[in-house]
Amino acid sequence: MAKQIQEILIDDLDGGEANETVTFALDGSSYEIDLSNGNAKKLREALTPFVQSARRASTTVTRRRRGGQRALTRDKSAEIRLWAKQNGLPVSERGRIASSVVEKYEAAH
Repeated sequence: MAKQIQEILIDDLDGGEANETVTFALDGSSYEIDLSNGNAKKLREALTPFVQSARRASTTVTRRRRGGQRALTRDKSAEIRLWAKQNGLPVSERGRIASSVVEKYEAAH
């Protein structure tokens, strides 16, 4: 037996057919909205002046570990190691970065 499942997106603004799901974030909350090409274009045009003046948010925290300690991304770890070396703090080339070093880095930024 053959089965065909079709997913049809409905524009969340006007109820018409949607072409894409747009993801955005505001005030610490992430949102998704299904939009037609026209409505997606309107949203992007409305946000353009704000996006052009903004800076990308850091995605330092990837998950929580036991004891409240945070796992760092590779890029963020490299950034912290470089900062620690430039500021005379002891830090290894590989492995876990001491929480005291991470705390000092976060306090400085």
